[in-house]
Amino acid sequence: MNGVSIFMYHQVGRFAPMRDHRANYCDVDRFRSQMRYLKWIGASVLSMSDALDALQGRRPLPPRAVVLSFDDGCDNFHEYALPVLEAFGYPAIVYAIAGMTGGQGEWLAAVGHPIPSLMDAARLRELPARGVEVGSHAWSHIRLAGQSTEVLAHEIGDSRKQLEDLLGRAVTHFCYPYGSHDLNVLDATAAAGYTSAVTCQRGAATAAFDPLALPRKGISFGDDMFGFAWKLHAKNQPKGTALRRATLPGAVS
Repeated sequence: MNGVSIFMYHQVGRFAPMRDHRANYCDVDRFRSQMRYLKWIGASVLSMSDALDALQGRRPLPPRAVVLSFDDGCDNFHEYALPVLEAFGYPAIVYAIAGMTGGQGEWLAAVGHPIPSLMDAARLRELPARGVEVGSHAWSHIRLAGQSTEVLAHEIGDSRKQLEDLLGRAVTHFCYPYGSHDLNVLDATAAAGYTSAVTCQRGAATAAFDPLALPRKGISFGDDMFGFAWKLHAKNQPKGTALRRATLPGAVS
């Protein structure tokens, strides 16, 4: 079964070497080399919307299909990742934290890492015209599994409304902070009107997955070109049981 490699990035830039939480960082020179490799092998880099259409049978799924996703909406995306994406003509998606727009990524302080600035409203509004979709990364970057119905409605539903008001356009894609989700979270994401959501489970996304529980392939600070190529071409599926709602309207089984 053909699939889509949804790559998960966080910050792209220049960083001092670190020993832990390396998946939060990608050196800009390595990022540029990764994009060059995608071009060299003829990969089809898709927007999240186009990838979802392909997974659900509304358009052909090209070979070597890739989506480039960026969690948290860090401000350094504009300085480092966006110019590289534009140079290669690649679309992408940024998952922004609706209640922290223009704020700070303070959760990284708990692990002793520098606190990044997050994009403000003006910078987020620039992205769609530059080929970058904006999705929601919840309201406040908390773990969603096990939360109450009221908390989920706020974190998932209100974050969508906030971003739609900010952008003046529909927001239909979601990303679970820390990858934290359960069936109640999936139901709340569906009730909020999202058409796709991504997790931190590792593997290629295929039509067999619930579109609100799509796996991704995380890119880490230590990934050289061999590691990147292996992640792209690997057909591995997530370890453990991938969550799936009982009924999936419009999905291809």
